[in-house]
Amino acid sequence: MAFYKALENVELKKYSEASPSNFKVIFYSKGLFKSTKLFDKEIKAKVSNYFEDDSKSSLMISKEFSHLDADILFVRDFDNKKSAYKRGGWLASLFLALDKYGVESANIYVDTTQQFKDKNFVFELVKTAEKATYRYTDTNPNTKKESTLRNIEVCVEKSSAALKSSVELGLNVGRGANTARNLGNRPANHATPTYIADQIKALAKEIGGFKVKVLEEEDMEKLGMGSLLSVSRGSVEPAKLVTMEYQGGKKGGKPVVLVGKGVTFDTGGISLKPGAKMDEMKWDMSGAGSVIGTMCAVAASKIPVNLVCAVGLTENMPAGNATKPGDVVTSMSGQTIEILNTDAEGRLVLCDVLTYIGKYDPKYVVDVATLTGAVIVALGSVAAGVMGNDQKLVDNILEAGQATGEKAWQLPLWDEYQTYLHSNFADMANIAPGRAAGTIEGGCFISRFTEDYKWAHLDIAGVADIGDGKNKGSTGKPVGLLFELVNSNR
Repeated sequence: MAFYKALENVELKKYSEASPSNFKVIFYSKGLFKSTKLFDKEIKAKVSNYFEDDSKSSLMISKEFSHLDADILFVRDFDNKKSAYKRGGWLASLFLALDKYGVESANIYVDTTQQFKDKNFVFELVKTAEKATYRYTDTNPNTKKESTLRNIEVCVEKSSAALKSSVELGLNVGRGANTARNLGNRPANHATPTYIADQIKALAKEIGGFKVKVLEEEDMEKLGMGSLLSVSRGSVEPAKLVTMEYQGGKKGGKPVVLVGKGVTFDTGGISLKPGAKMDEMKWDMSGAGSVIGTMCAVAASKIPVNLVCAVGLTENMPAGNATKPGDVVTSMSGQTIEILNTDAEGRLVLCDVLTYIGKYDPKYVVDVATLTGAVIVALGSVAAGVMGNDQKLVDNILEAGQATGEKAWQLPLWDEYQTYLHSNFADMANIAPGRAAGTIEGGCFISRFTEDYKWAHLDIAGVADIGDGKNKGSTGKPVGLLFELVNSNR
């Protein structure tokens, strides 16, 4: 697997430079019709009359204009002021339609002087095109191998460095999200901790710009990572801790650090999960996948920031030597943990990784994990839960979520909730005895290992994947949110 590229080529071109034989998608605006010589007077009159009739559909496929050597798709009533979520969904449906129509190459005409003058629209357009044309094909030979749509020209009246940058960033973020999706969608007997570690090395070699270090179980043993290793004990697959270091910012400057939970398959361990939908537990590494995808997007875009990403990779399996409920382990921090439930394993992985990355003296840290089913009860599939010890950092995450349509919602970390983790036999239990405030007590647990730096926790269990239907698979979230956060808060 490589840096996933659904589209072969995406370019920014002036109207006069556009390939004349391509299918044309035109975001209708009077400004565009005035500024380009693409249309003759007869065509302009027909189009204007069409759009003045409110009873018409907002989409029109027309072979009437065949003398332009291509079909034309006119788009009207596209409200650029809608939320990022609604814009993204609408744009995705547009590109899926082009694929359905069998379009291989398309020119997207956008009036960047008026209606779509915000360069972020071009970024969003390209990012969505890349994500909408993603196909998982690695283990299914009967799947359509790739989207029909392979090439896009974003056509504007005047090119600029800002617009060119928007195209590049949109493409790289889309590819980062698709890389995360492809890692997540691959079956767990393929996507083992070793496989993912090897893929990270391959991505670093392909993209360039970041260094990779892999800690083996014996390395973690020497560092005292008894918590993380307690999760991997029942598996024949060895655990890995992988760090990725990118230095695009000031030499010696504090790095932003992203940490991802990478449980490549979660049976629950001895606290075995029910059999129904257990296949979905291959996506319990989605936090790690999104962190890997974000690093790829940042490095490919050469963002001027220092960034470290770390992922803890392991399976959680039952076996004769697996960790048992009631066992007590010692974390790298020296704090002891009574494991009341082996299915609350993600926090056991994260706490040692979060202790380890303290050596980087981070500017701020965000961990990303499919941590609790409770967050799905609270927020459904609409938003991730966010908690943290620094309100400005939490606010920045919320803003990044609004800007990208990958929403997050803050939950409290009040001291009263810390009492839920009381243990008579260790410094803390890994889970509360009851079912109350499950997402919050998960955040409380992690907070005990992050007191030395600014930190926030994203519980993405509800948004990381779609579990049913024809769209079943990884969503690639929250790569868009994380990229926006890192790029806007360097």
